[in-house]
Amino acid sequence: MKRRVALITNRKKPRAAEALALVRGQIESYGELVAQLQTGEQNGLPDPGEVDLVIALGGDGTILAAAHKCLALRVPLLGVNTGKVGFMAGYELDRFCDAAPRLLGDAPLNIQQVTPLHGIVRNEHGTPIFSSFALNEFVVSAGPPFRMITLDISVDEQVGPRVSGDGIIVSTPLGSTAYNVSAGGPIVAPGVNAMTVTPIAAHSLSFRPIVIPSSSEVAVRVCSANTSENSGTTLIIDGQFDQRLGSGDVLRVTAAKEQIGFVLDERVSYWKTLLGKMHWASEPNAQGIKRRF
Repeated sequence: MKRRVALITNRKKPRAAEALALVRGQIESYGELVAQLQTGEQNGLPDPGEVDLVIALGGDGTILAAAHKCLALRVPLLGVNTGKVGFMAGYELDRFCDAAPRLLGDAPLNIQQVTPLHGIVRNEHGTPIFSSFALNEFVVSAGPPFRMITLDISVDEQVGPRVSGDGIIVSTPLGSTAYNVSAGGPIVAPGVNAMTVTPIAAHSLSFRPIVIPSSSEVAVRVCSANTSENSGTTLIIDGQFDQRLGSGDVLRVTAAKEQIGFVLDERVSYWKTLLGKMHWASEPNAQGIKRRF
């Protein structure tokens, strides 16, 4: 039995045309292509029950965009890397082509279930104004004109710290290797039921990232926000979507009830990916540095 596949692509990638031809050819040979669309397209996605697998062809941004679509379809997502790092991709292009008969047939898939975060924003009157899921993270960013903002943090209704700085990141274990790690947060292994709260350029020597249980609720109250004509303090979801925030707005983040399944190459472990793509704990290699001056 052939799997029904929806293919989501990013044609801006350098190898996009070549990769698309290869992947589409594999799907047409061993599976059934029921839909093909670009990352930014809202129309063209099949209805739930009409697709068995979503394949995202691109980098991590493409995979994140596809993951948000998969939440509605409730089907697994298989990422094929044609980007720079592709940390979230389950397969490299050549390995996908080798495994296509099995992946697109009726053989069992190696699926890792991931629990997203759910966030809801209420204004100062308590009225809900925005809600979304996040696979990687919610980021409260200072935004233009990039003055320091002030946020109050609480966990499970317990009063926490007040942070002044450029913002805050609330991330999943999946997202811990993204913006979180760039901001100095810890890498959290998959399977750990946790979320990470990481400040961005905090005006404090003692506010360090903290890992808390995924059963907790994190609340971020905007005490002072930046405002400009067309932008200002902003909530950014997975680098894909955004929502303006004002003083008095409160973001509440919990673990979502829904899960999404990522199809992974059983021959490649998480630790191999961490070492190979993130170069985690690699020793300095001065001979490998190419100076440009």
